[in-house]
Amino acid sequence: MTMSKYDKLFEPITFKSGVRAENRIVMAPMTHYSSNDDGTISAAELRYYAERAKGPGMVVTACANVTENGKAFTGQPGAHTDEMVESMKKLAQTIQQNGAKAVVQIHHGGRECPAELVPGGDVVSASETDSSDGSVHARALTGEETAEIVKAFGEATRRVIEAGFDGVEIHGANGYLIQQFFSPYTNRREDEWGGSLEKRLAFPLAVVDAVKKTVAEYADRPFLVGYRLSPEEPYEPGITMDDTFALLDALMKKELDYVHISLQHFWSKARRGGEPGRPRMEQIVEHVAGRVPLIGVGSLHTGDEVLKAMETDVPLIALGRELVMEPHWVEKIKAGQEDAIQTALRKDDRERLVIPEPLWKMIISTPGWFPFAE
Repeated sequence: MTMSKYDKLFEPITFKSGVRAENRIVMAPMTHYSSNDDGTISAAELRYYAERAKGPGMVVTACANVTENGKAFTGQPGAHTDEMVESMKKLAQTIQQNGAKAVVQIHHGGRECPAELVPGGDVVSASETDSSDGSVHARALTGEETAEIVKAFGEATRRVIEAGFDGVEIHGANGYLIQQFFSPYTNRREDEWGGSLEKRLAFPLAVVDAVKKTVAEYADRPFLVGYRLSPEEPYEPGITMDDTFALLDALMKKELDYVHISLQHFWSKARRGGEPGRPRMEQIVEHVAGRVPLIGVGSLHTGDEVLKAMETDVPLIALGRELVMEPHWVEKIKAGQEDAIQTALRKDDRERLVIPEPLWKMIISTPGWFPFAE
């Protein structure tokens, strides 16, 4: 067998749960705006994943809301009722048919939910607050409501298991509800769910516990649990690198399969806490010290860029926008066709790349989100 400098990307990995991925490339969870209005899986969504699931060792789906009032996007898949299970089965099978492990990202949008997508416009968060763009006002959840949402993450996990997936990824990143409870910016509570750093950890850890308990009770096969986090917030008082180190330490006690670090750019540098001016990912790798597998992500496009990122000792790399632009990235790297990989979109690419029309419209209407070839 011919040796390639990319061989490292194709080493299998077996997670703590026993789930085995055949290579180190993960399709990142990316919102596609393409599920049916009721949250069931659409035909366009199935085609989109089928085109991209032939190469990565693991595919993490777009985030699925765990309660009706947690829906943050038009066309978001749902995991909030048992009626979702049948259509979710089709998605699991579509991803798995070529060997990729299928993982559902479970999510509650909190203050980032548009009022028109929430029953009665009743948007909720850890504390009374406005959405990040100021367009929506959210009320504080009661203690009882908070506990019910924790249970909902467990119930969503049960549905994911019943649908035949290989795991769940808890969405604790990107400013959504779990992060809203962890952040001192959005959590000003004075009960058991907020105040000190320890109490701000209570909701994220309760969600992990609920998910792990459900897996222990319902999974009859290896089933993985991952957690995605954003390591820093731009505003004060917000999450710092030191807060993230505390969260990582707490998560590592939970026997997770992996932790996924959400970054716009893999090499972005810390602002506050830790070592400001040094890449966040390097600091996280050193802090974790191999205690849990990490997934790195962020503006990586070429095989060489992925290799360089893996030199930090990150064992798994997620590709998001790149797999939208180049559905067969993994296969081309494996075949020695890295020069044929597409790293920018063309205006006539939608049908050829099997991009659902709602996602394409969002790409076109959001300048700078994706690079376009001249």
